[in-house]
This record gives sequence, structure tokens and C-alpha cells, in this order.
Amino acid sequence: MNLPLLLSVPHAGTEVPEEAEPYCILTPSQIAADGDEGAAEIYALADHVEGHVTTTVARAIVDLNRAPDDFQPDGVVKTHTCWQEPVYSPFPPEETVQALIDRYWKPYHRQLRELGASGRFLLGVDGHTMAAHGPPVGPDAGKARPRACISNDDRTCPPAWLEALQSALARHLGGEVTINTPFRGGYITRTHSAEMPWLQIELSRAPFMPNQQKRQSVLEALTELSALIGN
Repeated sequence: MNLPLLLSVPHAGTEVPEEAEPYCILTPSQIAADGDEGAAEIYALADHVEGHVTTTVARAIVDLNRAPDDFQPDGVVKTHTCWQEPVYSPFPPEETVQALIDRYWKPYHRQLRELGASGRFLLGVDGHTMAAHGPPVGPDAGKARPRACISNDDRTCPPAWLEALQSALARHLGGEVTINTPFRGGYITRTHSAEMPWLQIELSRAPFMPNQQKRQSVLEALTELSALIGN
């Protein structure tokens, strides 16, 4: 029986779509470093959850965890990566930017909204990985990070659920798991909590265990949480 969860994995992609190819100057390694390296493997849980939504487009090209009108350097269509590297030369014209949002951002959020309103799920989980130390544009630039950070922006799911997941993840990962520090949750958790409860997981990319073991740890922790909230 699958867990009654909707799992979103918005930053696992590495592809540069054809609209952006003439302008993008990032190398494949830069694209990978700006995204959630390891997320595709760690959150490969489609056979274990009721709903699983992800994408192939790179975060550096379209950031699905940003508001559609966020055009800051690290916004929905970025000028610079989180490592402050320029993404484009020149920056794409307005019609190309809008085409990227129409083709990738809008369908992703439409799917989350429709699934969230279906009544099939007890909880939405937005799955991410994070650099072991905060990047230049992070809220904790240069600082060492915990093995995981889980977040609900103090409102997107009951605190007791977050605390239960913190305990389970800390046990399975064998290290510190924080709540709402350094991340409080992103656009996905804040926006789609209008349909149902959501929380965000940020798992450190530090090599304290292989990705397959991280995957198993996340699955076991989510299984424990699902048993709790389903009662």
C-alpha cells in the first residue's frame, strides 16, 4: 500500500530546453551544482507514494520553487546561479522568458494544484537537496549545514507532524535535523498549502552516506510520519 503523500521534486532536472539553448552559457557541471544534485535518486519514490511530480528542466533555467513574477537574479528565470555565476549571454528576450514559464512552470503548478485538491493525499512533501555549506545567495552563506532541514514556514502543516519527522529523520540519518533553519519553506509549500498541508525537506549533499541510503532513510521516516498522521 502506497503512502498517502504527494511528493514534489522540482529541482532534480538538468536539461536546458531548446528555447534557452541559444542564450545559456552554463556548463553541465555548473547546471548540476545550481540544482539539487542527488535528488533524482534520493526521491525516486514513485512506487511508494500515491503521487509523484518532478521535471527534467534545470533549476538554473526555470525555478519551479519561485513565484512566476520573481525576476530577481535567483528568481524564476535567473540571471545568475546560487553561486553567482551568469546563466545567459545575452539574457533571453521577454517572449522567450514567458515561453519558458508557460511550458514548464505553469503545468507543474497546475498539476500540484489539481492533485492537492483531489482529496487523495494527507500531506504534500517538497523534496530537495542542499549544499553542505550555504552558497553565496543562501540565508546562511558559508556556514556548515545540518544533515537535513525540514520546514513549514510556521503554518503550512501542523507543528507536531514536523517534530515527528524531525525525530525520525535524525534517527535514520544519524545526525542533526533542524526545523525552519536555514530554510523556512519555499513557494511550493507556501502556495499549495491552500489545497492541503505541505512541508519541505532539504537533505544535505555532504557524503555522510550514499544516496541510496539517504533514499531509504527518507522513505522510512516518511513511512513513520504517514502512520502517525493517518491515525
